[in-house]
Parts: sequence; structure tokens; C-alpha cells
Amino acid sequence: MKSYRLEGLDCANCAMKIEKGVQKINGVKEATVNFTSGKLTIDAEEDHLATIEQETKKVVKELEPDVKVTEIDKEKVSEHGNEKERNTLFRILFSLAGIALLLLFDFNEPIRLIGYLLIYLLIGYDVVKKAVMNIVKGKIFDENFLMSVATIGAMLIGEYPEAVAVMLFYQIGEYFQGLAVSHSRKSIRELMAIRPETAHVQTTEGLMTVNPEDVQIGQFVLVKPGERVPLDGTIIEGESLVDTSALTGESVPKSVYVGETVLSGFINKNKPFLVQVEKSYENSTISKLLELVENASSKKAPAENFITKFARYYTPVVVGLAVLLAVLPPLVVSGAAFSEWIYRALTFLVISCPCALVISVPLSFFGGIGGASKIGVLVKGSNYLELLAQTETVVFDKTGTLTKGDFSIQTIDTKIDPKKFMQYIASAEQFSTHPIAQSVLEGYAGPLLPTTNIQEFAGEGILAEVDGKQVLAGNHKLMERFEISFPLSQEIGTLLYLAIDQSYSGYLVIADTLKEDAVDALVQLKQAGVKNTVMLTGDSKKIADHIGKQVGVDKIYSELLPEDKVQRLEEILQRNNKKTAFVGDGINDAPVLARADVGIAMGGLGSDAAIEAADVVIMNDQPSKIAEAIHLAKKTLKIVKQNIVFAIGIKILVLALGAFGFASMGDAVFADVGVTVLAVLNAMRSLHVKKEDE
Repeated sequence: MKSYRLEGLDCANCAMKIEKGVQKINGVKEATVNFTSGKLTIDAEEDHLATIEQETKKVVKELEPDVKVTEIDKEKVSEHGNEKERNTLFRILFSLAGIALLLLFDFNEPIRLIGYLLIYLLIGYDVVKKAVMNIVKGKIFDENFLMSVATIGAMLIGEYPEAVAVMLFYQIGEYFQGLAVSHSRKSIRELMAIRPETAHVQTTEGLMTVNPEDVQIGQFVLVKPGERVPLDGTIIEGESLVDTSALTGESVPKSVYVGETVLSGFINKNKPFLVQVEKSYENSTISKLLELVENASSKKAPAENFITKFARYYTPVVVGLAVLLAVLPPLVVSGAAFSEWIYRALTFLVISCPCALVISVPLSFFGGIGGASKIGVLVKGSNYLELLAQTETVVFDKTGTLTKGDFSIQTIDTKIDPKKFMQYIASAEQFSTHPIAQSVLEGYAGPLLPTTNIQEFAGEGILAEVDGKQVLAGNHKLMERFEISFPLSQEIGTLLYLAIDQSYSGYLVIADTLKEDAVDALVQLKQAGVKNTVMLTGDSKKIADHIGKQVGVDKIYSELLPEDKVQRLEEILQRNNKKTAFVGDGINDAPVLARADVGIAMGGLGSDAAIEAADVVIMNDQPSKIAEAIHLAKKTLKIVKQNIVFAIGIKILVLALGAFGFASMGDAVFADVGVTVLAVLNAMRSLHVKKEDE
């Protein structure tokens, strides 16, 4: 098995063609193209790979000459795609300048013809070239053919501005599609940056820095502060705090000691520790997580461009009718001149140019995307707007999505003065780096008492002398260690007990808090047409049930690992006919975000990886924005459907009039431009969705 990068691949249809072409190569067991990451994977015998690689390059060059096949390695990614985008932009700008010049100055023939011909060749040569190459291969009817026939037809009968304008608008649409794909591809690559780069292996000769792939099971790896744990294993020396958010999504660092298992992807926060490796790199947790992301994104069926689907049927019909119109009447009707009917057929082709659709459909979607950005929602592509409009199930992560992800003091229950209670507990915790201690200090603003003889009990709490008194601050284990009787509490969250001079004084509760609009968000989703709401979390059942009931979700799944979340989502997807959205914020949510029909990330406080893996990003972290985005998506889709019906309906009417000679070339162009203007104006309404909602 070997993987290659397809640089310059910017259309889903092209990806499908390449996949089919490579699968036909002799010796290839299976070939898959992941359009999202621009990756081609070939499964074949090792000794045949070199020959297959050469054949693959030939196939790709034949199908898509602009796509470059490169071997995936750790080298810098080629700028091939960026260069292509820059060239297209320069061509668009030069063409616009040329058209403006020709319209401003009324040039006589043949200067006018030469001017428009040069602009046409500049902006449209690649489309015409592709159309010709496809005809040679027997693949006639695609969008390139449609654009070429319609525009060359317009040029032949003297409608130069129409021909150039249509080709120009088409190229602008292609340019924006290319930009969107490049951004998506960059996102996937940035996500892959969470992969550990090095491992410090302890040998008889000292420490050796190697690639994690080269580390053997049973070897000892030193993890320094600030580094990622490179491989799964057990701590045999040292202790520390580790950031587990990459895998669990939980924001509170975890204390780890000798004998405990640590997973690859954990980040060591403060002290070095030695790990005995128990799994090879390819079987490690982080490697599997990244694999999940890639595989999950490939399961998403890439949405075919509407115009390609439309052209598949529309083009052969229109071209066939145009040929019949040019040939049949002169043969059947007496006195009918070939020149007149050829003119009508060319008029028919000019009218057939789907200018209104080419411009208005993407513009409606871009308007919807622009409208979404105004309300703080980033939608990464027009197809996601369509999917949002069809969403009936919304699945939520808990921490950082429905809750704030910041742990603070929720309850104080004490026998003594609360201010005095907080002063003692904050003084005892003042030198601790533990997240719980930090939460206590953040919740106390007063003066601290002199504290000496501090003794920390790992995983339990602190014994200290505060203002001459013996103070115990910790969990129930610490109280039990010093045989202090204390009442059991049913509070939800982390409980921190206080005992002064062996006497129980009270407790405080530190817990994650719900986002202010979390409850409203669930109500609004139901109003927006969402039928099912689900919560998936790695947190304990007790906390998950408590939060789930508070916000009002229909179904709760707790104590899940990242792969469990994907599995649960798969089950939900199989049960539902309609679309399913997943809302998350951590790196651990990335595979689920990628697998869902629509992945929605909390952008303000969420991880970069989750934001990049998602299709929709809520910029201000408010879950209520999801319902607004769904409302907006539905309105945008409604506008798109209106434009399609309107543009095709008028087009068919004018085509009929043109066929019977009731529409001249001028009328045809006017009708075409008029329909386009009206469709564009209608498309612009999608920008004002927010105002309509208000």
C-alpha cells in the first residue's frame, strides 16, 4: 500500500474519474481518492508498485493534465495548486480590464473582433482545450463542452461580449471552487500536525532522539515537559500533570504517577517522566485517531457540482435540438433556406447558455455563506449549507460545547464564616500548580494567611500549617487518611473538603458550568425542525446525566473514548434517513466532526484541529447560533430552488420562441441577460437572511 498527493485536484468529479482510471491499471487491487485531503491510496503488491506508479502518472496526466502526482513525505507541500489559482486570477483580472477597454472605446471592426478574440482565448483556452481532449476520448457532453459550444456559437454570429462574459463568469466560479478546496486541504494537513515528531529513547549509550515509528515495544522513552507523549505505555519513573484534551476533550490536566498508563498525544505539563512502550507507532492511540479522521472524511460523498449534473442531460438535448433545427426544416419545408435555419440554431445555442444558472446558483450560496458570517457562523462550503438545511438530528459533545469548559466554584457548604473558610482553603492551596488549586485561587480575591510545612499527597490533597493551625484541604481520600469524619454529599462535580485542627469545617464544589444559552439552543433547534438531539461525552455517567437533563437532550451516551464516539455516531447515521450534524470542540472530536454529514465546531474556545476538521464553525461559541444557521440554510436553499426553476423555465420558453423564429439574436441575449440580472438580484436576498429573521 502506498499513498500519493494529487496536487491541483480541485473538483470532486475529477477525483472520481482518477479513482476509476487507476483501478483499471493491471496489478492494482484497490485505489481510493480522498478528495478532502487530495490523497490517492493504491493497494498493490510491493514489487509491482514502481510500474504501477508510472502507469498512474500516465492515467492522471491523460485524465487531468493540470493534476500533479507526488509521493507523500515529510517535505514541504508543493505550491502547484497555489500557482494554478494565481494564474486563473491574473487571467480573470486581465480579461475584465480588456472588456472594460473595449466597452469604453467603441472600436471598429476588425479591431473589436481581434480584441474580443484575444480576451476569449485568454480566459477560455483551457475550457476549450479540455472540451476537445474529452471529445477525442469519447467523453463529449460535460460542462466544458457546453461552455465551448455556446460561446463559440456566440462568437460566430457576432455576439462577442456575450461569449466572453459567459466564459469569464464560468472561470470566476471555478476560481472560487478552487480556493475552497485548497483551504479544506490545508485544514486536513494542519490537523495532521498533532502527530508527535520525535521520541527520546533511553539506551546504554544515553538518550537517542528518533522517529516514533522506529521505537520498539519494551523500549524506554523519556518525555520532557512541554512534549507530546510519542507512544502508548506505562510510567516507570517520575510523575507529572498531563494535558489529555487531545484524546478526551477534558480541559482539566490529569495527574499521572508510576504504574499508570499514558497515551500518545497526551502533553506533559510540568515534570519529566520515563515511559515503557507497550504499543508500536502504527497501533498507538494518536495514530489511530488521525487514521480515523482521514477515513471518516473519505466516507463523505463529495457533492458533484450542480452544473455538471445539469449539463449531463441538458447539453446533449440542446445540442441535438440545435442540430435538428439547422438541418431538418430545410430538408422538410419547401423554400426554407439553410442559412436562416443555421442562424436560428446558433441563436438557439446562444440562448441555451445557462448563464443565469452559472452565476445565480453559486451566488445564492455565497450570499448564504456571507449572511452566516454576519451572525458569527463560518460555513466552509456551499454544499454544507444544503446539508444544514436537511439536518434533523444534532449530536453534541459536552465539555466546551454545551458547557463552558472552565472549572469554577459552584457551591460552598461550611460551618464557619464562608470568608474565613475560603481564606484557609486558598492559603493552603496557594503554592499548588494543580488545576483544582488554580480554580480555588481564581474564586478567592482576599488576603492569604502565612502558610508553612506544606505536604502534598498525590491524588488526595494538601496538609499545611496555616496561621499556626493544621489545615487539610483535599478530597474524601485525604479526609479518610487522617480519620476525619465528614458528611457524604450528592453534589455533582469535584468536592474539596476542609478540616482545621482535625475538625471538619465544610466543603466546596468545583464544576463545569452550562453555557448561558445552552438550554435556549435546544429549544430553538426543535423550532428549526430538528427532531432528535443526542449528547456524547467522555465524562462520567453521573455528570453527563445531570448536564443532559438540564439542557433537555433526548439521548445521553457517557464514558466514551474518541473511537466510541465515532461508533455511536455511525449507529445514529444508520438509523436516520435525514442528515445528522455533530457539534464539538476538542481534537478528540475531529474524527466525529469529519464523519458526520455536517461537522460543527465551537470556534472561539475550541481547538484548532476541531475547527479545521469541521464544516461549520460557530465563531462566538454560542450553541444557539446552530439553530440560526439552520434557519438561514433553509432560506438560502429556497432561494437557490427559486433561481433554478426560474432560470430553466424562462430558458425553455425563450428556446421555444427562438426555435420558431420569434426571438432574434438581440432578443435572445436580452432575455438571457435579463434572466441573469433577476436571478442575481434574487440571489442577493440570501445576504439579508438575518434581517428577515429579526
